[in-house]
Parts: sequence; structure tokens; C-alpha cells
Amino acid sequence: MSNFIKKLFGTLAEKPWEKEQAAIDNYHPGKTFNLSLQTSAVIVIFGISTVLFSLILTGYLYTMPPEQNIKFLFKPNLLWVNTIVLFFVAYFFSKITKDLKKNDTTKVKKNLILVGGLSYLFLFGQFFFWYQLMQDEKFVTTNTYFSSFYIFTALHGLHLLGGLFFWGKVCSKTLKLKQNDIISQKKSISALSLYWTFLLIVWLIFFLTIYVLNDAVIAWCKALLT
Repeated sequence: MSNFIKKLFGTLAEKPWEKEQAAIDNYHPGKTFNLSLQTSAVIVIFGISTVLFSLILTGYLYTMPPEQNIKFLFKPNLLWVNTIVLFFVAYFFSKITKDLKKNDTTKVKKNLILVGGLSYLFLFGQFFFWYQLMQDEKFVTTNTYFSSFYIFTALHGLHLLGGLFFWGKVCSKTLKLKQNDIISQKKSISALSLYWTFLLIVWLIFFLTIYVLNDAVIAWCKALLT
């Protein structure tokens, strides 16, 4: 990230009208940042998804009726388990990208399979939690809290399913390659790792706002409006 910031502000500080800088620019390959097409696509998705998630979260915070009791609506252990699962996914993706940077491909295939398996486990956990809520007669129409919860987790799940689609394509290619040829998938795997990191960050913001610190966040928002 620090290299990215240095590159950004370094580019802004350049003076292309000076002869010395013009000579350097003549040998420039044309790219401002050394980003692959896969990573660029992920960054575009970041922008769109961030707007969607922000709208849902903002709508939840500022449309909560004053009379609605939001204290301890539910405190299940399953959300903690799902959060830990996502941390493990990010951890294994981090291991894969670090190994690829060192041109070490010995554990890439195994870790890619673990990433997919844990991601499906997370989705299964979400469906099972929905089932638990419905069994307890907590539906989308119950109140603002649960409608926001269902919408946010559904949207997050769809993003995860989209990521799993591309994970499947990359994983199937990687598993067919010989050990020395896996490095050719480095750009695709790095983009997937970045995407899963984004999903983890979004989930953590949701988890802290609507679950762990829900009462405090709602009280703060209500104080801003009064």
C-alpha cells in the first residue's frame, strides 16, 4: 500500500514539460500503475460493491424506528464461527500469494482447495443460520433489524458466489498444470486473494456494526439526529 501511495503522489509531482522529465517519459511503457487486468477488474468491482453495501448499512442505521427495541435481538455463536472461517480463507489466500512471490508452488494446489472448501462452509453456515432465524419466527418482515440483516448477508453471499465461480475456473486450470507451470496463474490468484480480502473487510464492518456493537452504533446515530 505504501508503494502505491508513493507511486501516486510521485506521479502527481512530476513535471512533464521539463526536458529531463520528457526524456524519462519517452521510455515510459504507458502504464501509471503495474496492475494486471484481473486486479483492475477487481478494483472496479470494489467501487460498485462498496456503494451497494454502504447504502444498505446507511439505510439500516438511519431508518431504525425509535420505538423498536434493538437491545440484544439475537446473540448467536454461529456468526462468530462464520467470521473465523472467513479469517482462515484470507489467511490461506495470503499464504498462496506469498508462496507465489517466492516462486514456491509446492502447496498452492492444496491451499486453493482449502480456500474453496472454507468458502462453501461459510455459505452453508449462513444458510443454516437463516434456517435458525426462520425457525425462531424472525423473518425479513419482522423488523428493520432483520430485514437489513437478510439483505446484507444475501448480497454478501452473492458476491461470494461470484468469487467462487472465478475461483472454480482458476482452480481447475491450476490443478491441471504441472508444478513448475502454476506460476502462470499468479495474476489471477492474486486478484482472487484481493477480492476475498475485500469480502472479509465488508463482513467485519457489517459484523461489528449490526451485531457486536449494534446498540452503541444505533445510539450514536440517534444522537446525531436529535
